[in-house]
Amino acid sequence: MKAAVLHEVNKPLVIEDVTINKPAAHEVLINTAYAGLCHSDLHFMEGLYPYPLPCVLGHEAAGVVEAVGSEVGYVKKGDHVITCLSVFCGTCENCTSGRPVLCTNTDVKLPPGAARRLSFKGQPLHTFVNLSAFAEQMLVHENAVVKIGPEFPLDRAALIGCGVMTGYGAVVNTAKVAPGETVVVIGCGGVGMAAINGAAIAGAGRIIAVDTNPVKLQLAAKLGATDLVNPTDGDPVEQVKGLTKGGVHHAIECLGTKTTAEQAFQMLAFGGTATLVGMVPFGQKIELHGYDFLRERKIQGSSMGSNRFRTDMPRLIEFYKQRKLHLDDWISDRIKLADINAGFAAMKAGKVVRSVIQFN
Repeated sequence: MKAAVLHEVNKPLVIEDVTINKPAAHEVLINTAYAGLCHSDLHFMEGLYPYPLPCVLGHEAAGVVEAVGSEVGYVKKGDHVITCLSVFCGTCENCTSGRPVLCTNTDVKLPPGAARRLSFKGQPLHTFVNLSAFAEQMLVHENAVVKIGPEFPLDRAALIGCGVMTGYGAVVNTAKVAPGETVVVIGCGGVGMAAINGAAIAGAGRIIAVDTNPVKLQLAAKLGATDLVNPTDGDPVEQVKGLTKGGVHHAIECLGTKTTAEQAFQMLAFGGTATLVGMVPFGQKIELHGYDFLRERKIQGSSMGSNRFRTDMPRLIEFYKQRKLHLDDWISDRIKLADINAGFAAMKAGKVVRSVIQFN
């Protein structure tokens, strides 16, 4: 099969002929239909986060089951599925206490370098976060998929697999935004747009979108933002405080920089919570004033929207059907696998919300 391989950081992905194994007992082989280009992939391409190489990146996808292993009962050949990197075992302490996104079972959630599902020229090729979606096929554990109806568009389904789940989940599951509360979302890429849309679904009273791109701010308004802040017009912290008479209940940071992480905390009202969704580069520290914690301000992380994806993703599909979740506005471009490097260049230049690779 064809796959986009990362051989070296800060080098273009190379389309290669890759070998994929047949499904083992609890594995599912999927024909990839669509895969989204996520900023998290770019972090690994640029070496901001370490990962064993060479590998096939990609973690936001949907497709059709081609074959299943001998013990698989959840799906069968022909089923439509969304994949999720939050593969779970269902038996560890985190899974059984309702936090499967933090599953600790390394027999199921294989650590980097452990999977032996792909090979290139007879040598092992590393699987990325148990998925490797930038390929014509994916071989995954059965607990890395959720089954969906065949009528649901697979390009929209792919978006739910990471960006939408992450942004929406950060608001609803991690931050637990309540009706009437004020929310600021920093960064209006795919994840930030999902956070804005999620805040609207949750009933937030005011939703402030922060971004330097006027086009993205206008889309944010369409998705539910009540106020728009452009940092080029002045200090975004002061702008947000001015709009809210002192700060917000919730700040959702979706860019992943030291500056915006610190700004998220600075935007909080007394008792507010900053939720960091963006991936601050590995090893980089953020700095906060200890005094601010005396007013019961809090800061927390969010992993993949604290999802229970087999529950959350079908609900997101229902929100889309009810026209509450505006997935049609997310997709900026549909590209071929061969155009993946151009797709990432467009992302880095801020020209797109989400590009999706269309296979076959």
